[in-house]
Amino acid sequence: MSQQTTPNASGWTPDSWRCKPIKQCPEYPDKAALEKATNELKTLPPIVLPNEIIRLREHLRDVAQGKAFLLQGGDCAELFSYCQQDVIESKIKLLLQMSLVLLWGADKPVVRIGRMAGQYAKPRSSPVETINGKEVPSFRGDILNGFHPDERELDPNRLVRAYQYSAATLNYIRGAIGSGIADLHGPLDWGLGHVRDPALKSKYQETVDRIQEMLRFMHTIGADQNEKLSTVELFTSHEGLLLEYEEPLTRLLNHPSVRSYPPDSTTPPKKEYYNTSAHFLWIGDRTRQIDHAHVEYFRGIANPIGVKIGPSTPTSDLLPMLRTLNPNREPGKVTLITRYGADKVASLLPAHIHTVESSEYARTVVWQCDPMHGNTQSVSGGIKTRKFSDIFSELQQTLRIHKEQKSYLGGMHLELTGDAVTECLGGGAGLDEDDLSTNYTSFCDPRLNEKQALELAFLVADHYRQERKEKEAERRKSSVV
Repeated sequence: MSQQTTPNASGWTPDSWRCKPIKQCPEYPDKAALEKATNELKTLPPIVLPNEIIRLREHLRDVAQGKAFLLQGGDCAELFSYCQQDVIESKIKLLLQMSLVLLWGADKPVVRIGRMAGQYAKPRSSPVETINGKEVPSFRGDILNGFHPDERELDPNRLVRAYQYSAATLNYIRGAIGSGIADLHGPLDWGLGHVRDPALKSKYQETVDRIQEMLRFMHTIGADQNEKLSTVELFTSHEGLLLEYEEPLTRLLNHPSVRSYPPDSTTPPKKEYYNTSAHFLWIGDRTRQIDHAHVEYFRGIANPIGVKIGPSTPTSDLLPMLRTLNPNREPGKVTLITRYGADKVASLLPAHIHTVESSEYARTVVWQCDPMHGNTQSVSGGIKTRKFSDIFSELQQTLRIHKEQKSYLGGMHLELTGDAVTECLGGGAGLDEDDLSTNYTSFCDPRLNEKQALELAFLVADHYRQERKEKEAERRKSSVV
């Protein structure tokens, strides 16, 4: 099957990025093997389909307009070995539990996107690192090379393996959801025994009691028989870092518009370029240069897309970026994923919000907080970790600033796992530096464990509950006056 490269209305093609400068681009020594791998990818079927991508675009439009909340989470660097039943199920269940808490707190539908089924590439600040006194190429994710020092050479065959593991992971996600893993009639583990602070534990327990009471009431009146309560939508995402992988999986496909019967032969179907490797992709903080390859590639795909912005993002870059990536100002097309750090968010975020929301892009952007990447630190022994208190502080400050700016924080973007890892400090269990070695399994950045991630959802839900109480009190006061 030959790859279609018909230019779109703006003269873009899936390979037009190749004429632009590029960062974080691997230099494969074996060009013939690379060509063989990418040619094979061109023949393989899509992993995700246009109708799914369009449905996510519609959901993110609601998020941009304040009608829904976006929960995005998963591994920092997904490994091929994570393609296992229990590993996949633990993430699905955690995202479901978190979304229930957020749904109760924010009183809005929750859109769920997993950092899974494709998050195999990671940018690195240095192409090499030293292990046991020997300099070796840096580990850049399973799609490029192996973590073991003897497997650090770039291997193009890993591109095809990444496709296979992504397809298998998403296949199991679909099967598990179709088989009822997300059925709200089933029990969920709400154990809070790890929370040491009595006041915090009481607050969490109140939330759990309310959710369980709601589910029991729905069961009593028969409202839980709605098929929507036995399944959920879970979309997939990854950083679109490796364009050698993304290009061959970018296909010119029919837009899933409403079809008439009998078919109208006078109107040809609308076609768009879809990246069929995932529903949602984002541009990282290291590759968002407006005149570079990644922005060039992303401007042409029909998928909803994200852009990481942080302390190194000039305010003057925001509008040119949005005008390049979303010239039609489609609400929800672009998600700005803010990642400053707890000590910088207050000084940087307000100007970024003001620039966008006072422009023609007001109420079109999804603002999403990534409170993880700006709060990474190293402790004794060079171990990378993050403090739960810093993560929550950045999220809490971001909520407050959006409220002050009269904008809307549409969601949060977290690195998390459904396993009981010990990679981030603090939380209800009070993990300290001595606990890190207990179960530190990340091959890249530290992740929230399942209890810390759920705690974060409790805290955010509580913020929205308190906000609603304040609004209700103001409404009653004004009605009396």
